[in-house]
Amino acid sequence: MAEQLTVRSYAKGVDQAPRKVSLVAALVRNRTVADALVILEHVPKRASLPVKKAIESAKANATNTHGLDGKTLVISTISVTVGTRLKRFKPASRGRALPFQKKTSNILVEVTGVEKPKKKPVAAAKPAETAEKKESK
Repeated sequence: MAEQLTVRSYAKGVDQAPRKVSLVAALVRNRTVADALVILEHVPKRASLPVKKAIESAKANATNTHGLDGKTLVISTISVTVGTRLKRFKPASRGRALPFQKKTSNILVEVTGVEKPKKKPVAAAKPAETAEKKESK
């Protein structure tokens, strides 16, 4: 019986707040990869692009590196965590500068799938000796 494998993909430092990215990630949790990509095509949010890229990366890792069947892949885990915060300043009245933080996100995608059945190599049939070869011997 084929064994289930889990493959991971990370997207770190996405320039968007984790609260906004996690709304999009919740839409595709526990779906097949094909369904998730179709859903993300039609979501009118900026966060859908980095989530889609992370899912495509996990799919590529699974098919190319581990030999999994791309049609059977399911998103088992998708989580969005807080990334590094960039400290910046915004000009304010009377010559002041007010601090604020630009938030970033880290996206983790895990896909689970079944290995493709490996075909057994068929032994190549040896060509029959032709009459010409027999005569030359």
